Amino acid sequence: MQDIIYDPKTGLHYKLIGDYYIPLVKAPDPPQIGIWGHRRLNYLKTHRRVLFSIMQMNETLTPHLEEVDRQATELYNRLIKQFATAEGITEDLKATNQLEWVARMNNIRSRVTEIVNNELIFQ
Repeated sequence: MQDIIYDPKTGLHYKLIGDYYIPLVKAPDPPQIGIWGHRRLNYLKTHRRVLFSIMQMNETLTPHLEEVDRQATELYNRLIKQFATAEGITEDLKATNQLEWVARMNNIRSRVTEIVNNELIFQ
């Protein structure tokens, strides 16, 4: 008996293990989504259930979450830099007064997070 066989009907290879042929299949890689993709997923599950179900059935959910995550990350990073520049937050401030720098950056992060949530996540 052969250790590995190919079945043209199914298009799969099978490996002989003991007395049984086990299909050689690999599970798909899990989607690579970050915090923004997870927030969007949670929003769709809780507030837009019909859209969530449609996207699951059409297998467009994962690409959608990856795209939202990518866009949100780009927007977040761009807005952080723009707000910091507009408010004069520099590395000099970080070196001279760390507590003020941290407080101001946390304020900017909170505002930018709110903007990203409203523009991309909760729509």
